[in-house]
Amino acid sequence: MGKKKPRARRSFTREFKAEIVELCQRGDRSISQVAKDFDLTETAVRQWIAQAERDAGVRADGLSTDERDELARLRRENRRLSEDVEILKRATAFFAKEIR
Repeated sequence: MGKKKPRARRSFTREFKAEIVELCQRGDRSISQVAKDFDLTETAVRQWIAQAERDAGVRADGLSTDERDELARLRRENRRLSEDVEILKRATAFFAKEIR
């Protein structure tokens, strides 16, 4: 038997994920059946359900989607500000040499 070719990484909209979560939470079909029907991995569907529960406040472990977005934004801003500080330090050192 040959090795199975890895699947290309796919991205899904929030609306699609919400629809899949709703199908699973209705209870008509199992998570594995929904995953098979939509050609998804069962792990991905379980993660979407867990994230939806965090967002709804049902589950306390981990960050909600809004908190994740805010954390990513703050990390980007922190990185930019750190770069700005580094540039200012270099400029200060440069001009300090000029004055002497």
